[in-house]
Amino acid sequence: MVRATGSERALGVFPPKPNAVEELFGTPKVVVGAVHLPPLPGSPHYEGVPLDEICTFAIEEARAYLDGGAHGVIVENHWDIPFLKPGEHGYETAAAMAVVTDRVRHATAGRVGVSILSNAAECSIASAWSGGAGFVRVNQWANAYVANEGIIEGQAAHATRYRSRIGANPVKIFADVHVKHGAHAIVADRTLAEQTEDAEFFGADVLIATGSRTGDAAALDEVEGIAAHTTLPVVIGSGISAGNVGELLPACDGVIVASSVKDNGRWWGRVDAAKVRELTAAAAKAGVVLP
Repeated sequence: MVRATGSERALGVFPPKPNAVEELFGTPKVVVGAVHLPPLPGSPHYEGVPLDEICTFAIEEARAYLDGGAHGVIVENHWDIPFLKPGEHGYETAAAMAVVTDRVRHATAGRVGVSILSNAAECSIASAWSGGAGFVRVNQWANAYVANEGIIEGQAAHATRYRSRIGANPVKIFADVHVKHGAHAIVADRTLAEQTEDAEFFGADVLIATGSRTGDAAALDEVEGIAAHTTLPVVIGSGISAGNVGELLPACDGVIVASSVKDNGRWWGRVDAAKVRELTAAAAKAGVVLP
């Protein structure tokens, strides 16, 4: 993997920091499973399911990932479609995500993160800190793009101040560089290298490369392009399967997996531990040390 050195970085990029992947997981390359939660209170598809049942579902999914060899999980409100824009999420979303995250953390030995869609950085940080999670995923950390939800602006300035205000600075930020489900025409004059440096400059801890939508694999040249212009760890956030993880892992520091290890191959399916084991076995051949 080609990785920028301090002397190669552009002037003004954020000073080097400890490797967040190693801090969180105790190893330099990781496999993280996405727990796609059922509809939560306040969302259009929610039908009054008790939160205890949602927690049980999340724990079962998390254990399937960890039993299959994953290093940790990230809890996500994927069934809350259509997603709200940042700042529009209700108290019920932050509360439910915090409770589920806390239950998952206590029931498993893996590291836990939080992702509240779409791009709800402050809400994610609140849930993560309350639920004992170590990191959050933020789709648009710097700059802006056009998404299904409309125009989405980078959340770094408000999110870092909020994180500091509630004493949650230990929560790490996993930030997408080219977020999926978005058109980047607004910043089309910014190269991949510049957008990578923007995310690092605004204080991200880990950078994420993705394909164009859920389940779509990131292109190898994009992953390498991001890694070449940052000293931060780079993780692939979509489209990872047992068939491509061996090719993509040498170019990055980890992967977030979901759809390919579901029983039906879709994000709304159930995690199949046997499929997870197949993927982690392929990852081990590419240099990942399994837990």
